[in-house]
Amino acid sequence: MPPNELTDISEKGRTETGEPCSLNRRLFLQLLTYTDSTDDQGLIDALKQTDFHAVLYKDVNDPYGVALLTAHESPDFFVSDLRNVLNHSPFCSLTFKPDYTMLGRTYSVGYESDLEHVLMARPLQRICNPDWPWAIWYPLRRSGNFQKLSLEEQTEILMEHGTIGNAFGQAGHAYDIRLACHGLDKNDNDFIIGLVGKELYPLSSIVQTMRKTRQTSEFLTNLGPFFVGKTMWQSQKIEHGGS
Repeated sequence: MPPNELTDISEKGRTETGEPCSLNRRLFLQLLTYTDSTDDQGLIDALKQTDFHAVLYKDVNDPYGVALLTAHESPDFFVSDLRNVLNHSPFCSLTFKPDYTMLGRTYSVGYESDLEHVLMARPLQRICNPDWPWAIWYPLRRSGNFQKLSLEEQTEILMEHGTIGNAFGQAGHAYDIRLACHGLDKNDNDFIIGLVGKELYPLSSIVQTMRKTRQTSEFLTNLGPFFVGKTMWQSQKIEHGGS
């Protein structure tokens, strides 16, 4: 690959007429989980005083557990504005659960025509939609053998996943948020997947269905841990959340 192409870190897509397009913008999303919460309303009140995009979840598998999902275009946000909130009451009184921390960035796969929508707007629309309160978040890592496959075979394998995801979305069951986390994850995972929807069962069902695909059954070396939660507070809904 020529050096100028190798170092072009913009996200790539295709216009509706098939011309190449690019955008050097993306969102970073982070999930932080806690336990020992005895004042959920206090956490909500603190978040209401902020102006950033966030979702506060109840942890289904921990009666004292909560999780905070935040999104921002600048990674500086996580070590400045967000850090300032978390280092003060009431968040500083919680017990942090680092094993469930997830940090990833939105990315394109090369065929999207509206990159700004895909990279910036759509993830916020999905996580901030009050009609989709249930969520499952988990990281995954592909094996090196996947990278050795031809581009055509990789595309075929990924299309199997895409077909299932589109079917669940069109049926109104589940909507995904796909993030890359190369070099951002302490366990060296490659991607983070978020699934949101009206009910929990369809989210579990799509995970079950994906287990039968070639990618999951042959080319994943790590999957999870899984965080399962229901929204108790979220930032104001971004319009056109169903797109």
